[in-house]
Amino acid sequence: MASTEPVYERLGAKVLSLPDVIAQSVGFIGPVFSSAFVIPLVVGVISASGKGGGVASPVSVILAAIGVFALGWIVSSYAREIHAAGSLYDYVTRGLGERVGTAAGWLYYGGITVLLTGLLLLIGGYLQSTIQAEFGVNPLPSWLWTLILIVVIAGILYFGVRVSTRSQLVLALVSILVVTIFFISVIVKLGSANSLKPFNPGIFFGMLYGVLLFVGFETAANLAEETPNPRREIPIAVMAAAGIAAVFYLLATYVEVAGFHYSLKAITSAAAAPLFALGAPAHAGGYGSTWIDRLLELVVLFDMLAVAIGCAVSASRGIFAMGRDRRLPAVLAVTSKRNGAPLGAATFVVGASIVTLLINQFWTGLFALPATPHYFALFAWGSTFGGFALVVVYLLMSIGSLRSFATTSRRVSIIVTAIIGILVTAAAIFGSFYKVTSPTIWAPWLALALLVVGFASTFVVRARQSASSQLSDLGEGTRV
Repeated sequence: MASTEPVYERLGAKVLSLPDVIAQSVGFIGPVFSSAFVIPLVVGVISASGKGGGVASPVSVILAAIGVFALGWIVSSYAREIHAAGSLYDYVTRGLGERVGTAAGWLYYGGITVLLTGLLLLIGGYLQSTIQAEFGVNPLPSWLWTLILIVVIAGILYFGVRVSTRSQLVLALVSILVVTIFFISVIVKLGSANSLKPFNPGIFFGMLYGVLLFVGFETAANLAEETPNPRREIPIAVMAAAGIAAVFYLLATYVEVAGFHYSLKAITSAAAAPLFALGAPAHAGGYGSTWIDRLLELVVLFDMLAVAIGCAVSASRGIFAMGRDRRLPAVLAVTSKRNGAPLGAATFVVGASIVTLLINQFWTGLFALPATPHYFALFAWGSTFGGFALVVVYLLMSIGSLRSFATTSRRVSIIVTAIIGILVTAAAIFGSFYKVTSPTIWAPWLALALLVVGFASTFVVRARQSASSQLSDLGEGTRV
């Protein structure tokens, strides 16, 4: 008997296991990468507003984690009912309607794409500068390293999602294991110098940046369509990723504060890379050696690659889903006949990366920062844009959940978690504007402009009902 369901484009076979979807979320978060470059924002020594958690940054991480677990509960509730690629866009659509949902999709997947393009520039610059500093050679310029990475990302997207997630799993697992062992060794070396001082109540702004540490924890939901049992495995993956990140960040912030003897002045002197300062030999004030520092540099590279793969996978699935629903041009929903990979969306993501690389080379005044390589300035701006975009969508999702689950047996827990999610994300949004200077301040404003453009597109583009509302296997959850 022929199916009566409408015809929509489909991704490949349901081949992903629980470790795969956990790897997607953990890989996107990039705990090791963040411990090297983002934790100074939490502490406040290099934040755009000049404020942070200071010595009490571990408390900021705990408070941020509470907010993220609340958001994770909302994502898990939606994930039991919606199993389509591009899930975050579908979640907001269910709660706040198609126009707001479409605008959220533009912002969410636009933000991830911008984050990816900036990160690829950073990885290229990191490779070039690290090899030159450590070995005194410069085999390739940073732009060529970035171009090689773009080719690698294109290949990973083409050969299928399982290659992507398994790559992330290996890269993230190795990097987290190595850095965790190092952090434990620092605590052991500190001995009696260990203290509960970092767990005194911290400055509120540390929590604002702490939320940004967890951005991407929900991206396993974008792989629901390629997972055999998404109703069970996506909620587990989302909450597990948040838990893994919370434990790691708590350890990392403590070590990066205690390792500098609870001195903000000492942390500030190593603000560019406190992890590497701690890994330096004892005569340089660290707790490691030359080979340990080089190992840390290597695993940070591994984690950056995992983040880049996670961004590419999430962006390609979400853009595909919006193209399938005709919220974006249909060509973006074209898939590979070989394995069902989202060719149209992947081509867009790769193209955006190449355009950003060209901008970095030929428009060197764009978002430039004093005494900073242009690739790093573009990364800093792009990461601010991407982080802000995702946090705004978390806020919309939290608000929408109050409507989506108003009549379910989970409504009390949803109300509680939604309130926490709204407060945390609203505070993080405030922190994105408060005393932030140019050119960084343009990131949140342009992100809001993209949200408006996405909303306006709904009056022009002839969309159709979302696949998650029309196909039984993409929206088969039963509300309880």
